[in-house]
Amino acid sequence: MSMEAGCGREARRLQGSTPAAETRRGRGATANPTGRFEPGAREAFADGWDREEELPPLRTEVTLERARSIITRNTSPDIGFDRSINPYRGCEHGCVYCFARPNHAYAGLSPGLDFETKLFAKPDAAALLEEELSARGYVPRTIALGTATDPYQPIERRYRLTRQILEVLARFRHPVGLVTKSDLVLRDLDILGEMARDGLVKVALSVTTLDPVLARRMEPRAPHPEKRLAAIRRLAEAGVPTMALVAPLIPGLNDHEIEAVLARAREAGAREARGVLLRLPHELADLMRDWFAEHYPDRAGRTFSLLAQSRGGKVYDATYGRRFTGTGPYADLLDQRMRVAMTRLGYPAERLRLRTDLFRVPVRVGGQYSLF
Repeated sequence: MSMEAGCGREARRLQGSTPAAETRRGRGATANPTGRFEPGAREAFADGWDREEELPPLRTEVTLERARSIITRNTSPDIGFDRSINPYRGCEHGCVYCFARPNHAYAGLSPGLDFETKLFAKPDAAALLEEELSARGYVPRTIALGTATDPYQPIERRYRLTRQILEVLARFRHPVGLVTKSDLVLRDLDILGEMARDGLVKVALSVTTLDPVLARRMEPRAPHPEKRLAAIRRLAEAGVPTMALVAPLIPGLNDHEIEAVLARAREAGAREARGVLLRLPHELADLMRDWFAEHYPDRAGRTFSLLAQSRGGKVYDATYGRRFTGTGPYADLLDQRMRVAMTRLGYPAERLRLRTDLFRVPVRVGGQYSLF
C-alpha cells in the first residue's frame, strides 16, 4: 500500500500489515508490508477466528546463501570506496530507519519485519574472498565491511563470518574499513590491533542517539549507546582508529544531539566523525511513517516537513552528491553545526587514509596459505 509522501500530513498506519504488538516485541519495524516486486499484496483482516493474543513472538530465521562472489563493486561518485563486503543480508538489530531495508524486496520478502527476522548468511564468504584477492591482476583498495547490514549483528556470535573475513584480510595485509553499531567488534581486537599497527584498518561506530529510550525504540537489538562509546574507547586505547557516525540525523527527533554525541565520541577517542541525513528510499518512507504513528505521532509532521525542505519537496532524493546531506537551509544548518562542533572539539581535519602498499598474496603451502 502506498501513502502520500508530502510534508505536513498526519502520520498514518500501514493498514492490514501491522502484526500485534506482543508478537513483534523487541523488533524495530511496526509493519510488514508486501515488497514492491511482489505480484500481489498481503492484507490481514478479522474473520472472527483470529486469536492474535495467542500468536508466538517473531523468531529470527537464518538461511544459508551460497554466493558466487563476495566483493561488491560500485562506481558511485559520492562514496569513498569502490568495493564492499556484506556477509549477511537482513539485520537483526532491527533499526527502523535502515536504508538497506528495501533490498529485502529483491528476495521476495518484506522490507519491514522480514528484514530483521528472515536473515541470510554467506558461509563461503572467507573462501570466496581468498579467491578474489588471489586473482591475477587484483589491485587493492580499501574494502568497506558492513555497508548495508551490520557485520556484528547478533547472529555473528554464532556464524563468525566477519571474523573469518578479517582473518583473510589480515593474511593478505589488505586494508579494511568496518562499519558497525555493536561492541561485539571488541571480540576481534586481536586482529584489529595488529592490522592497525600497519595502517590497515579503521572502525566506524554508529552512535545515533544518547537517549536509551529512543535508541531502544529505533534500534531495539543494537547495543546500548554507552556500550558503543565504550567500544570506541577500547578501540582507541588499542591503537585502532575510530570514526563516530552520527547517523542518521532525523529532523525533530535526534538532530538536537549532534554536539553532545560528537563531544562524547571525541572524549572516548574518536578521531573522525560524520553525519548523514535520514534516507528514505522506496518502502522505507511508509515504514517510517508507520513507526512514527506508533511511537511519536506528534513529531511526524515536523520530521517529514523538514525532510521535504531538504529533498527538493520530496521525502527522498537519490541524486549523487545530495542523497547523504540534502540541500537547503535546514541541511546547511546541520552541516555547519557538524563542522563547528568538530573544529571546537579538535577532530582532525584530514581523513585517515589506509595503506595499500603492504598487500601480498600469501604463498600456498600444502593447500594452506603461508606468509613465510
